[in-house]
Amino acid sequence: MGNGLGSTTLAQVAFVVRDIESAVQRWADVLGVPAPNIITTQPGLQCEQTYHGVPSDAQAKLAFFNLGGVQLELIEPMGEADSAWHEVLREKGEGFHHIAFWVEGMPTSAEFLKTKGIGMTHRGDMGEGQFAYFDANETLGVTIELLEKVRRDGRVEG
Repeated sequence: MGNGLGSTTLAQVAFVVRDIESAVQRWADVLGVPAPNIITTQPGLQCEQTYHGVPSDAQAKLAFFNLGGVQLELIEPMGEADSAWHEVLREKGEGFHHIAFWVEGMPTSAEFLKTKGIGMTHRGDMGEGQFAYFDANETLGVTIELLEKVRRDGRVEG
């Protein structure tokens, strides 16, 4: 794989919050832009979601600010099902959650990360595509999310 991860296209910087409605208003005010719509994800079991390899019915409310080529994503976990969102909120409180990159052929990128000791913690489908979080905290001090618009090579597996 020529450039390691398979992409240097930064897609998102994401923060986990307890109250997305309030957070959206605060960010919109500071950025001087209209507040984006808040969406609710499908229940995790409807989109093949797993957390540490176990099926998870986790859901979240999401809001996206389009800031040039990169989105600012706000995430409010819902319910009690385990997720990477709940984990960060529980362990660190509100704040930074991940940076995301667009990739094609996610299983290849995931395999590359695995060779660097960076394992997958949470994944799910998003329409024809998929998302997956990788714990790079020991290596890079951050969680990495990979986003794939169309699952070309199948679902990524941990």
